[in-house]
Amino acid sequence: MKNTIRNFNAICISILLLNGCNLFSPEDKVDTDQDSISLTIPSGFDFSTYHDVTINIKDDGGYAKYDVFAYTDELYDTGTETFEDESGEIVTETVYKSEVMEKLIFSGVPSDGILKQTINLPRFYNQVYIRRNKNLSYSSSIEDIIDQEVNYTFSETITNGRTLATQSVKDYLYCVNGDGQLFQVDPLNGELTDLSNMPMGSFTCAIDQENKVLYSIGRSSPYPLMKYSIVENSWETVANLGIGGPRLGFNSEDGLLYFSNNGAKIYTFNPSTGATVSEKKILGLHNKTGGDLAFADDGTLFLCTFSGLYELELNDDGDYQSTRISSDNLPFTPTSMTFDSNQDLWLAEASASADLIIMDTQTGGWEYKYGSSANNNSAFGRKLNDLATFRVYSDVIDETDSDGDGILDQDDAFPDDAEAAFESFTPSKYGKGTIAFEDLWPSSGDYDFNDAALNYQAIAVLNSKNLAVRLDFICNIKANGAGYTNGIGFEIVGLDPSKIESVSGPVLNQGFINNNDNGTEAGQENAVIILADDVDNLLNETTISIKFVEPISTTELGVAPFNPFIIINKEREKEVHLPYMNITSLGNQSNVFTGDNKDTDGNFISDNGFPWAISIIHDFKVPKEKVNITSAYNFFSTWAESGGTSNEDWYKDNPGNRNEDLLD
Repeated sequence: MKNTIRNFNAICISILLLNGCNLFSPEDKVDTDQDSISLTIPSGFDFSTYHDVTINIKDDGGYAKYDVFAYTDELYDTGTETFEDESGEIVTETVYKSEVMEKLIFSGVPSDGILKQTINLPRFYNQVYIRRNKNLSYSSSIEDIIDQEVNYTFSETITNGRTLATQSVKDYLYCVNGDGQLFQVDPLNGELTDLSNMPMGSFTCAIDQENKVLYSIGRSSPYPLMKYSIVENSWETVANLGIGGPRLGFNSEDGLLYFSNNGAKIYTFNPSTGATVSEKKILGLHNKTGGDLAFADDGTLFLCTFSGLYELELNDDGDYQSTRISSDNLPFTPTSMTFDSNQDLWLAEASASADLIIMDTQTGGWEYKYGSSANNNSAFGRKLNDLATFRVYSDVIDETDSDGDGILDQDDAFPDDAEAAFESFTPSKYGKGTIAFEDLWPSSGDYDFNDAALNYQAIAVLNSKNLAVRLDFICNIKANGAGYTNGIGFEIVGLDPSKIESVSGPVLNQGFINNNDNGTEAGQENAVIILADDVDNLLNETTISIKFVEPISTTELGVAPFNPFIIINKEREKEVHLPYMNITSLGNQSNVFTGDNKDTDGNFISDNGFPWAISIIHDFKVPKEKVNITSAYNFFSTWAESGGTSNEDWYKDNPGNRNEDLLD
């Protein structure tokens, strides 16, 4: 069918060449009823769902790596999960997770105390999460976006008066919860820093200090033993244990994991394989549910349950005899415990907004240190199901820098390449954006925006000075409802073509694109990259790499998707752009064409208020063929007619936003 349409188009083009440059005739239009649908939009509204934001970080505290994330405190529904809770009850509940750790935008180390990047963020974000990492000592801050700018200055945190055990060690409490959050709490001030999303929510964690590894057991079947590299910030699954519970500790003396479920037994596991090494009884517990276990520095094993704190010792029969330390039942339900370098015992309470508690292992005395019950404005606002202590030694720093670029290997995304060190992502490290087009411009379309819909992720590769040396544009066509041979590309406004050394990856086989030797399109004032001269060539994921002659700032480069456009049916001068974006040097304005011109203002917004292209920093689900976007998305019209101030997240998978049966 498509070949038939293309043959028909070829005849039409021949007629157009004989009769001048005309628009599509009424017979060619896909849907002649769309003129009856209209939007009343404010003057100048460009249908943009995102904006540029400049991040300015000042840090005179020496070498430190920064990660910047898009921030929202909203949680998303990941479905239901059935598991045994810490009190031993089987429950089924909806799991809500934070998306912050999935929205990494860029990383970098300040150069001469300054780190500055320009990024692209959806307009509904009004904050960013800034995380600082100095030799695995983390701190963080949530910063407001004001006038498309964020200004952050690092300053040392004032502690609450507690002292470190030694001058060279600093403790951090690593925490996990059933919502799948891994985060760190600084015991000196109670400050919380998010580290990672977990593969599965958990009630347990334990740290192998020597190898800088955290272990955790998933809270539901098949109860995976999960391993987290503290240095590499990465997860892997060791084995499925087939058993779950609330208590886990690591014994540095024998290198084994000690685990106890809601019962009176302790199992030991080989952390490398998950194999069970031993199984022993616990005698004398008053309450067998909840709690945790932990080893003190001298090797003493402690266990807490909902009835209090116990010391465990092996008896002559090879079982553990428990001795209760706290004389009374605790007025809280402990879910976790760990020792710090002072040999203070930290516990956490099971509640929706956790409390951190310090306990004396000799007397059982305790006090609330942080959290809602501490009454010192230190509420965490989240669960804390287990704790483990990680110690950072200031005199033990891995200063390996294999490529000699001044960035430590542990912070370098390209440790063997002196020209590259960091990455900046659009939309984010794990996200994709979509640019969707109508191809009957300047005549009316059907506004299903599936004539050409391009999914993309842009990665600016940065050097040690935080300047871009390369841009990788990873893309694929997710919808191609057109009957024409449409090309697609983008213009980097303000960037001279001579500043690009090479372009690799475009797929050009239709014969109507002429390129310079460096891979940019010839005859253009700005650098123009044609990704493909037929969008069908991008049905599979393709990477287009743009290498720069000299490193440039992201402010000079701009941010993806730049000025994207399609070329209609191999007519090079007929470009469709986003609203209010300029055509390239090779394009023609709508008034050049004669016939049914619905873009009389030449701004790529039709007379009835619809654009011919939209760009969304999200993996956009396009409407089905002939389904107008206003039918598929319930709040598109409200958003557009408000000038973008209402329902800014109209395209997200939030309740009521979409009519899924009308989407591909």
